[in-house]
Amino acid sequence: MGFTIGGTRGISQIRPGSRRRGRTTEATAVAEYTGLWGWSVIPGARAAAGRCSCGDTGCAAPGAHPLDFALEVPPGATLDEAAEAWSEVPGAALMLPVGRTFDVLDVGAPAGRRALVRMERMGLRLGPVSQTPEGRCQFFVAPGAAAGLPRLLYRMGWDDADLDLRCLGPGDHITAPPSDRGGLGPVRWLRAPSLDTAAAPPEARLLLGTLAYICHRSR
Repeated sequence: MGFTIGGTRGISQIRPGSRRRGRTTEATAVAEYTGLWGWSVIPGARAAAGRCSCGDTGCAAPGAHPLDFALEVPPGATLDEAAEAWSEVPGAALMLPVGRTFDVLDVGAPAGRRALVRMERMGLRLGPVSQTPEGRCQFFVAPGAAAGLPRLLYRMGWDDADLDLRCLGPGDHITAPPSDRGGLGPVRWLRAPSLDTAAAPPEARLLLGTLAYICHRSR
């Protein structure tokens, strides 16, 4: 099952050979996320010229949401299973459900990059970190952070500060590298997943103080 924009299958006219190669690349990425890192992957919409591949002309998040009809690829899926799943949705974006293996601390990219450099210099244990084309940095942290963020900020004295900082949790989804997001360009890793952090990212409290401080200074 593919998706359409304006009655044409797929986002653009792609030669069959190119479509097969692209699908292989996507399936390999899906198999890495499911097989190596233990994450689920959900096929997501793509956008072109501001129009979403879901077909809804009033879509509130063009190219930045899961496809309703597509099936989730579960943790542990093999390359063959990933290839079979993605053959049903050629060109779909790779999206990760939040709130299971990880939550996400989401900050503006300038502050996020500065915070990442500082945390690395401090030797803090870090999980994966991605950057979106909209200019956001996403720090993967242990699940439960979204529910506990207000309390953590209060305990650290940042509850009254005007911070460009939020936490994504259960029910949220993020676009995974190397997929395009919203027609704006690809998401990329600033710090790629590794075997010791993908399945067990750090607690949010270990990173939150530095992130809040840098966000405050970046206002």
